[in-house]
Amino acid sequence: MRRVLTALAALSLTAALIPHAAEAQSRGQGQQAEKAPARPMRFAPLNRRANAGPCPYVKILYDAARYVELSDYERPTTTGVGFTGEIEGVTSDCTYREDDPIRLDMNLLFSLGKGPQAQGDARTYRYWIAVTERNSAVLAKEYFDLPVTFGGADRTQAEASQTIVIPRAEATTSGGHFEVLIGFEVTPEMAEFNRSGSRFRPTAGQQTN
Repeated sequence: MRRVLTALAALSLTAALIPHAAEAQSRGQGQQAEKAPARPMRFAPLNRRANAGPCPYVKILYDAARYVELSDYERPTTTGVGFTGEIEGVTSDCTYREDDPIRLDMNLLFSLGKGPQAQGDARTYRYWIAVTERNSAVLAKEYFDLPVTFGGADRTQAEASQTIVIPRAEATTSGGHFEVLIGFEVTPEMAEFNRSGSRFRPTAGQQTN
C-alpha cells in the first residue's frame, strides 16, 4: 500500500486508503458491447442512523479523467490511437457516527477503447484514488489495476467498486473536511492532451474538438 501523508503532523489527522473490494469486471464484450446502453450504477440503501456530518466530496480529476495512447501527441490522428479509456462516472455513499472513521463506498464506470495502434486484445489500465484535505494537501493515495479484455470488439465498459476508510482525528471532524479524487495513471503527455481539450472518444474512431 502506498501512502502520501504530507500534512498529518500539522493537522493531527490520519487518513489511509483501505481497499475493501478491488474487483473490476469487464462486461458487454463483442458486438453486444457496441449496442448495449450503459447500465446505471446504484447503491443498496444502507441500514444506518444519520451520519455525524456530510460525506466527503468525490470528484474525477480533469487532467486524469481520460487515458489516451497516441503515437504523436503534437499531431494526433485517428490512425495513431492505441488504447483509450475514460472514467464516465462515479457514485458514492458514506457512513460514520460519533468518533467512527468514515467508510466511503464508491462505484466507478469506465469506457474503454482499442484503436489501430493497440497491441493485443487486452489491457490492464491503472487508476488511483486519493484523499486530500479539502482543496489542500494529499493525505493518502492508492493505485488499483483494471484488467480489461475486449473480446475482438473495439470498445467495452467496466465497473469497479472500492471502499475506503478515512480515520478522523476527533468526533467533530466531519466528512466535509475531506475531498476524494479519482483519476487514471497518465503520462505527462496524456495529462497535457487532456488539458488541451482535444477529444478522442473511447471508440478511438473519430476526433471531436
